Amino acid sequence: MKFFSSTAEDYYDNGMRDYPVAVRAGYAVILGILYAFTKVMWRCSFDNIEKILDRTDDTGCVIISNHTSMAEVVAIVVLLWRRGRRVRPIFKSEFNKTGIVRWFFARVGGIPVDRGTADMKSLRRASHALGRGEDILIFPEGTRIRTDDQPVEVHGGFAIIAQMGKAPVLPMAVCGFRDITPNGHHLMRPLKCWMRFGEAVRTEDAPSELKRREKTQWVEDEATRRMYAIRDELRREHPGRF
Repeated sequence: MKFFSSTAEDYYDNGMRDYPVAVRAGYAVILGILYAFTKVMWRCSFDNIEKILDRTDDTGCVIISNHTSMAEVVAIVVLLWRRGRRVRPIFKSEFNKTGIVRWFFARVGGIPVDRGTADMKSLRRASHALGRGEDILIFPEGTRIRTDDQPVEVHGGFAIIAQMGKAPVLPMAVCGFRDITPNGHHLMRPLKCWMRFGEAVRTEDAPSELKRREKTQWVEDEATRRMYAIRDELRREHPGRF
């Protein structure tokens, strides 16, 4: 890849190790700054991080999480980067309507997806990333859930990516990030936040009598159930925090 001639499509289709040296250096500097900011502002703890660090196979993981704030994306990516993991967030393609956003998201490893469609190009890109050992970050809720009264639609597809990439789905949850920017406020507050991984879900964990498509749905349902179970567990441990 060339620094001046590479397009956003080139970044989506290639591994982060293959990005131009200048891009990789800039990425490291930005994430180093964000790491310090994250530790000071949110004092994040990442429980059970060994679930992803102690894996012995060469593929990445499909990480799914609940979603309450854009700060969660930063915290997850930088804290795992600090431990040697390359995380590629999946983001809705609507963000690409702005040129500078498209330029930036491509260079930090983002992969766009057309929600509500069978976006096979994005599925292949994500599965190839898994094969290279990169992790894929997906928020199945599709948008930030700012209140418990907000309707939630869980979007599927992440189990298909995991199957294509021969990778596990690793559910996690966050707590406290919603409180950083309460409704009606734009400035972030320094507050402690929590993140926790759960047990991975794999296709081979599904009941053997299920058909292939049914196993895919089982993985999505079980991973989502574990994600919300972890979220509820964190909330019980930290009453009044969301």
